[in-house]
Amino acid sequence: MTFQQITVLPFQAQHISIINKTNERFPIIGRLVPSLMHGVWSFQEELYEQTTYTKFPDDTLPWHDYIENNDKAIFLAFINGEYVGQIRLIKDWNKFCYIENIAVCEKFRQNGVGKVLFAKAEDWALSAGLHGISLEAQDDNLLACRFYIKQGMELGGVDSLKHAFNPNIDKTLYWYKVF
Repeated sequence: MTFQQITVLPFQAQHISIINKTNERFPIIGRLVPSLMHGVWSFQEELYEQTTYTKFPDDTLPWHDYIENNDKAIFLAFINGEYVGQIRLIKDWNKFCYIENIAVCEKFRQNGVGKVLFAKAEDWALSAGLHGISLEAQDDNLLACRFYIKQGMELGGVDSLKHAFNPNIDKTLYWYKVF
């Protein structure tokens, strides 16, 4: 499926009822195995024998806080008027644009929607005078990690305790793109 036009619009009050539509299942095909040597992160992929699927819980946030706010924003992607993706951003304390969430509806993945949303985040961060973009991902979300690498992000850190309660997540990975 190839699409002609992806339209990105700022989040508005009328979008609150649809915001969680993009929260659909995603495949877990393997994990990223990080390694730190001489202060430099590297990684290898470990593919699983069997693909499983997972889904994050729906977000319940004070959505009005993201509307016309210079310190946080949500941008929505539409194709032919249909809501297909979102990216949620905040200005972080370290002068980075922190991506709280990026999600694309399952049937619209692999068609450039995420790339367009990521570019919108870069534009937002640059116009705000921020130093780059950051986000965190779980090591078992290999497809997301591959996407972040394609967008020019670098692995900047690993936390082995953040998800200690979850036996399926070994590490939290911290990704950065410095401008």
